[in-house]
Amino acid sequence: MTAATHSTLFPQGTGDSPQPGPPSDADAVLQGLDPEQREVATALHGPVCVLAGAGTGKTRAITHRIAYGVRAGILPPSSVLAVTFTNRAAGEMRGRLRQLGAQGVQARTFHSAALRQLQYFWPKAIGGSLPRIVDRKIQLVADAAATLGTRLDRNELRDVTAEIEWCKVTQTVPADYPYAAAKAGRETPRDPAEIAHLYTAYEDLKRDRAVIDFEDVLLLTVAILQDRNDIAEQVRAQYQHFVVDEYQDVSPLQQRLLDLWLGDRDNLCVVGDASQTIYSFTGATPDHLLDFRLRHPGATVVKLVRDYRSTPQVVHLANALLTQARGRAADHRLELVSQRPPGPEPVYTEYTDEPAEAEGAARRIRELIDAGVPAAEIAVLFRTNSQSETYEQALADAGVPYQLRGAERFFDRPEIRKAGIALRGAARFGGNDSLLDDVVDLPGQVRAVLSGEGWTSEPPAGSGAVRERWESLAALVNLAHDLAAARPRATLADFVTELEERANAQHAPTVQGVTLASLHAAKGLEWDVVFLVGIAEGMLPITYARTDEQIEEERRLLYVGVTRARERLHLSWALSRSPGGRPNRRPSRFLDGLRAGTTPTVGHTGAGAGVERGIPASTATAPRRVQRTPARCRVCGRTLTDAGEMKLMRCADCPSDMDEGLYERLREWRAVQAERSGQPDFCVFTDRTLMAIAEACPESPAELSRIPGVLSRKLRSYGADVLAICAGQEPGQDDAGD
Repeated sequence: MTAATHSTLFPQGTGDSPQPGPPSDADAVLQGLDPEQREVATALHGPVCVLAGAGTGKTRAITHRIAYGVRAGILPPSSVLAVTFTNRAAGEMRGRLRQLGAQGVQARTFHSAALRQLQYFWPKAIGGSLPRIVDRKIQLVADAAATLGTRLDRNELRDVTAEIEWCKVTQTVPADYPYAAAKAGRETPRDPAEIAHLYTAYEDLKRDRAVIDFEDVLLLTVAILQDRNDIAEQVRAQYQHFVVDEYQDVSPLQQRLLDLWLGDRDNLCVVGDASQTIYSFTGATPDHLLDFRLRHPGATVVKLVRDYRSTPQVVHLANALLTQARGRAADHRLELVSQRPPGPEPVYTEYTDEPAEAEGAARRIRELIDAGVPAAEIAVLFRTNSQSETYEQALADAGVPYQLRGAERFFDRPEIRKAGIALRGAARFGGNDSLLDDVVDLPGQVRAVLSGEGWTSEPPAGSGAVRERWESLAALVNLAHDLAAARPRATLADFVTELEERANAQHAPTVQGVTLASLHAAKGLEWDVVFLVGIAEGMLPITYARTDEQIEEERRLLYVGVTRARERLHLSWALSRSPGGRPNRRPSRFLDGLRAGTTPTVGHTGAGAGVERGIPASTATAPRRVQRTPARCRVCGRTLTDAGEMKLMRCADCPSDMDEGLYERLREWRAVQAERSGQPDFCVFTDRTLMAIAEACPESPAELSRIPGVLSRKLRSYGADVLAICAGQEPGQDDAGD
């Protein structure tokens, strides 16, 4: 993992010698880039799509692109908005841009950029001040469940909250949730209709308390930009060039916001890798990345496949893993080419049970550390967080320091908050602190202050919360050493400033211990040595992954794990869960053909590096991207943003001209169809769709197909019946079902 001294927040260089400045001119920005990265950096006009494999230097390519455009005078810094998915990634991007002499460029997450605009435009668009944003919605969900008399245990509460978040980023209203969840193949923690009621109660409670949540920031920004053209034009006048990192993780809601930012322009550069799509459960989809050329036929497509991270042995395994993949993402996979010297072959190990597997991993890790490998350069990655405890205990028993990643954010930990207060106080009033009387160097001052917060020179025995607190404080001590090495004259006040900058960027210092993390939490990180554990059927792929799409996402999750390793890779599995248990487990199917004695599956050939020039707009035969016009109420003309209102094509409060008798006949017919097919009513048509049909009273298949919710499949199955009912006739009796 990136060490603290690699931080973009530290000045470069050592001692008090002059720090190397940014590149002398625009051409100097391009030095050191490979041919494909240079293509990215110099493609400054029109739409650009960068397909970047793991470890191929995508962040380097896009930051140099922005810097080259700024230094060449082509991109005004204030007109560029670079968007990524984590505060840490945004902070790293800002740091790199500063080093390249491109200050003034906005690098933010989608939510950060949207919140900034929402706060600025809310008084003008809505009036008053922006409602308070709730930090954690889980308590609000619990309160909403209580209003319905519903009791949710801890796991159900977490899962229902996740379903609500998914609904919001996919723009699914409560009434449509049961159908949408079934269509997406989601494993719902409760009956879908019950979750829809909980979702409605949650939204009502938010309105009653005058608060909004994290997803509302995007939804409200979209609503304002869509409803107020004057505000949208003001935003577009400010930002004229857009860069989107990790584009394979964009949700429908984020894409909608990006479209509104863009307007009818195409100065857009996106970067992503469909083979690293592992967050579809949150609403992320690679379709926007894979369809980019269809929406922008004039786009330049650059493929980055030179892998600078991993050895040829690790890269070979990663490539082989994806040759067995199926599906759309697999059709667009990239064949990585390692640029590093050869290293050891990946190691496959089978254990009798899970404790033996954890002890075996801990023993090997102890040997690596004794041989000189830094603990911070070793990671143990697993599929679920529940696997962590066994490895925590095994590492503690082996005397190996460790850190948990993906749990509580570093700067949100209570011990770090208290330490920050103590350090700020010492920096301000240190002259009156007897602890600092005989300490002159920065690391000594930090150790002295933190000794009052529980830090000791030797770690506590065992594992658990006490050990975790010590590791957190030890990370601050190590950071002080790193800062002193980079800037010998740094003071305690400088150290506090460094901590504040890191907290704002969520750039946690490296804990000097082995990293324990889930595969999802490991995305975007890398280590010299990686142990992939629990690679068995039922765990990877996970038991509840049943559809082809879910299985392929599990394969991509393993691919992400493999590509985290720079030099050494260990893969292991256990035949039983506990000692003495029945050895009925088998290695993951994903390892078939990768380890000796197993049969490979012939799959796809990956794409090599290169550049695909887009067809100039003037000669393009493919249709240009269609700019969607806002949906407007057919009664009052107001812009519609609610999916349910868009389905009705009118505001919920506007008068309805629905034929009540027709609506009731449609409901009776739907009940019969649902009973015949053995499905819930909403799987035939939702209430909103039936209302829309009863209001429109279509007379032809073409008119019926224009009603939202009447998909082609539904039109084929039910179209004749619905049109007959609308015409006052009896429907046919030979329905084939949905």
